[in-house]
Amino acid sequence: MKKACKTCRIFVEGPTCPVCKGNQFSESWKGRVFISNAENSEIAKNTDIKVKGEYAIKVK
Repeated sequence: MKKACKTCRIFVEGPTCPVCKGNQFSESWKGRVFISNAENSEIAKNTDIKVKGEYAIKVK
């Protein structure tokens, strides 16, 4: 099962988040969105995402 960062919601494989450098993760999440161009994406702007990647929509 994938784990998502509780702070920025990006999916993480290692021990630290590559975006926010946090180490708080959850395997309980709902929905996902892939941001390929954060600068031109309306979804990225509305959700305050600055880095491309796969994100959970909701992290518990």
